[in-house]
Amino acid sequence: MYAGGLLLRVEKVTKHYGGVTALREAHFALERGEVHALIGENGAGKSTLAKIVAGSVRADHAEIEVEGRPVTIASPLDAQRLGIGIIYQELDLFPNLTVGENLVIGNLHFPEGGFVHSRRIEAFCRPFLEQVGLDCPLGEMVADLPVGKRQLLAIARALSMDARILLMDEPTSSLFDDSVERLFELIRNLKSRGVSVVYVSHKMEEMFRISDRITVMRDGQTVATLETAATTQAEIIRLMVGRELRLAERTQRQPGDVVFRAEGLTTRKLRNISFELRRGEVLGIAGLVGAGRSELGAALCGIDRISGGQVIFQTGQPSISLLPEDRREQGLMMDMSVTENGTMAALGRFSRFGFLRQKEEARALDPLMRDLALHCPSMEAAVSTLSGGNQQKVLLARWLLVNPDVLFLDDPTRGIDVGAKQDIYRIIDSLAAAGKGVILVSSELPELLRCCDRILVLCEGRLTAAFDAKEATQEKIMASATA
Repeated sequence: MYAGGLLLRVEKVTKHYGGVTALREAHFALERGEVHALIGENGAGKSTLAKIVAGSVRADHAEIEVEGRPVTIASPLDAQRLGIGIIYQELDLFPNLTVGENLVIGNLHFPEGGFVHSRRIEAFCRPFLEQVGLDCPLGEMVADLPVGKRQLLAIARALSMDARILLMDEPTSSLFDDSVERLFELIRNLKSRGVSVVYVSHKMEEMFRISDRITVMRDGQTVATLETAATTQAEIIRLMVGRELRLAERTQRQPGDVVFRAEGLTTRKLRNISFELRRGEVLGIAGLVGAGRSELGAALCGIDRISGGQVIFQTGQPSISLLPEDRREQGLMMDMSVTENGTMAALGRFSRFGFLRQKEEARALDPLMRDLALHCPSMEAAVSTLSGGNQQKVLLARWLLVNPDVLFLDDPTRGIDVGAKQDIYRIIDSLAAAGKGVILVSSELPELLRCCDRILVLCEGRLTAAFDAKEATQEKIMASATA
């Protein structure tokens, strides 16, 4: 159990974005040395509450106490001075700076001088990178790192700021099982030193493993705070959604003809990859961070140059759409509207003589958004105002509107809640039932086992195993992923 003693109290937090209420009298309290989970559906207000405590969002009204003393947190620097650090779900790294520069910039604990020497940066940064298991040169540009390694870097940066209150917003959303276990060991070590962790996550299994208490949020309000050991997943889900959640049952499938066959596919990252994809099949891709999962999608979609091997199409050349791992950097135009983001890949269908027919846009997009259970104040709202899960639904709707033969889904449920996951699982099943070929990358092994007909395992750019879903287990996949 945790050390005890109230460290942080947050009361009567209210926040509006235009006419939308993000938080309404929300509250929670954090004990010293406690891991406290915040959970709720997308749009429940979890991330907004964490950002207010971290100083990156200003509340309309909030009462915050640290160790019984009222405080005002008007900026991230105020939070850092109080010993509060945060790891954002949408990582706030500087892509055009190096790994080392990202760790030291704005860090009150880095001893600045007239000149900053690389040796000083190395001495300061390397211990924190080793703590999270990130092995990369300090001079490497962050833009060149895959999302999983960026997530580890963000965690290392928060640790380097010597926080006594650490807010983690979906910290494992891009991490595979080995990195998750390392993170959990890190959290346990922090806890033993009296550091308190606020753990925002949609992953039930993780939350029950790592947390001492759970606060459930719904529609911007605090619903309940429960001792983790005294509750169940079913009870948490019921409190989250306010109803019994209907789980998406997997449909029985019989894959059809081969869509394409990759033979000896080789790129800068991949080495001699061979496999085939059939119509009506969901093909899973597993592997550790940096194994080449995202790079496979980039190769198939023409983003990365293929230097060896070939992709053989059985009949014609099918259309392939890629839903990228990083929705903000690679997928969405954050300042554009829901409608604009949803239809931009199919504008030819809705234009005549250079003018968009907006009514036809709406007629085509609205049914998809209903199927995906999109929650947004308006179809004209900027995508940046939506929760992470609803942003992902907009991106998925874009490619469903294109109606491709093959969809490459790169971690499509990253950072979204249990209800939204069920919506996406139903969409995946319906795509396969319609004869589409689906390639599904996921960092969650239970998700691959639930959704896929076959699972390929990558390790350091090579294919190390291929399993039929009926014979696959988490243990077999992990063994192949670390071969």
